[in-house]
Formats: sequence, C-alpha cells, structure tokens
Amino acid sequence: MISVLFAVLTALSNGCASVLQRRAAMEVPDSEAMRLSLMTRLVRQKVWLAGIGLVIVAAVCQAIALATGPIAVVQPIFVIELPLTLLVAGLVMRVRADAAVWSGVSAVTAGLALGMAAAAPVEGSDTVEGVAWIPALLVTGVFEAGLIVAALRTRGNLRAALLGLAAACGYALTAALMKDAMANLDDGGVVALLASWQLYATAAAGVGALFLLQNALQAGSLVAVQPMLTLGDALISILYGVTLFDEQLRTGWWLLPELAALALIATGCARLARTPLARGTLAPPPPPPRVR
Repeated sequence: MISVLFAVLTALSNGCASVLQRRAAMEVPDSEAMRLSLMTRLVRQKVWLAGIGLVIVAAVCQAIALATGPIAVVQPIFVIELPLTLLVAGLVMRVRADAAVWSGVSAVTAGLALGMAAAAPVEGSDTVEGVAWIPALLVTGVFEAGLIVAALRTRGNLRAALLGLAAACGYALTAALMKDAMANLDDGGVVALLASWQLYATAAAGVGALFLLQNALQAGSLVAVQPMLTLGDALISILYGVTLFDEQLRTGWWLLPELAALALIATGCARLARTPLARGTLAPPPPPPRVR
C-alpha cells in the first residue's frame, strides 16, 4: 500500500508538472528546438520553475514507491497522471468536468485496473547484477537515438510523439536505475547509496528525459505527446522489471485482456488530451489589452 500511495502521489506531481512545463514551452519559438538555448529560455519562466519543483517532489515520491514495491506495479500506476491533473485543474479553475473528461478518466482507470488484474505482477529481485546493465543500456541508447534521429526529420505532432516516446524511455530507465540505487540503502545505508554509480546514472537519465520532454511539448500538442509518454513509460518499465529484476507477469491467454487494457488506456489519454479543459490548462495566458 505504501508503494501504491506514493506512486499515486508521483503521478499527480508529474501530471501537474507536465501542464506547467507545456505552458512554458508554448512560449518558446520553434527555432530553439533541440538546442540548449531552449532550456535557457525556459529557466527564466516562473511557471517552468514551478513545474521543476513538482518534478523534484515526484522524484522523491517515486524513489519511495520503487523502494517498497516492484517496478512492474509502480510504473503502470503513472498512467493516471493526466486524469488526476485535469480533475485537479478543474477544481482550481472552478471548471466543471464535462462528459468527455469523465469518460476519459473512466477509460484510463478501467484500463489500469484490468491491466494490473490480468498481468498480476510478481516481485522479483531488488537489485540488478552489474553485468546485466551493459546490454540494457546499449539497447536503450540505440532505441532512443533512433527515435531522436527520426524526430529531427519530421515536424509537428509526429515529432512530438517520437520525442514523447524517447522521453518515456528515458523516464523508464530512470526508474529502473533508481530502484537499483535505492536497494543500496538496505545493504549499506546512505553511504552505500551515495557511492553507487546507479544514483548518478539516475540523475543523468532523468535530466536527459526532461530535455526530451520539453522538446516534445514544444514541438506539438499534448494529444500527441501524452499517450506516447504514458504508455511508453509503463510498457518499457515493465520490460525493465521483467528482464532486469526478474519480475513475472502472466502470459498466454492473459495477453488478450492486457492488450484490451492498453487500448482502453490509450483511448482514454487521447480523449482527455483533446478536452477543452486540457487545452485550457495548457494554453498561454491571453495578451493584455492594448491602450488606445
């Protein structure tokens, strides 16, 4: 229950951070895409810094969740970040959620429940043997590089989707490294944690994923980014859990309800991202009236 609780808190913090970061990214011209100057422009915006603050809160909550539960359980819970964000935004803005929002929330929630029940993840090891990280990091690097190269050859929502998937891969890698790093607390305490290479690799992967996400949000709409980010993070995290941490999922005919769950989640995320509430929370503020 502790891991589930902190996974939900992580999803809420990450979702709200995405909204703030998207609003900031919309103020940056397309000419700054995939350049360090993009981050220079963003860091000057208070709304973006507020989003980064929420990212830090999410990182702490995620570390606690991964330290107390399997990655195949914790990471899929993050698919609820968009529904939670929109519902909270509606409360803050005093905007009543319409039927489209509730149908999207219902689809994501039902898909998550169905997927978790069908897969029934079983916890494996808390640590990863050092040698096992070598092929995992190589495959991840090649996959992300391919996505980035493909994204640079496109524009608009297709670029946003490709970069969103690349960011999802980076966040999934961050989670796997973080879980492995947190296992050092049980073996040698804080000193062992600070001495582990996984801790610093977690920071590097997280920064890289953040950079890719900013570019994805700047390149296209939330409806292009969010499904790829949400599903990509969950699926790749499960893959890391199975291959690196020996976590087990049900297969065979159970794959049918698992695929149905993925379809429900993808449909719900796409529907939510198209709602007026999502567009309203992400739209930049209107310009001040001119003095005649």
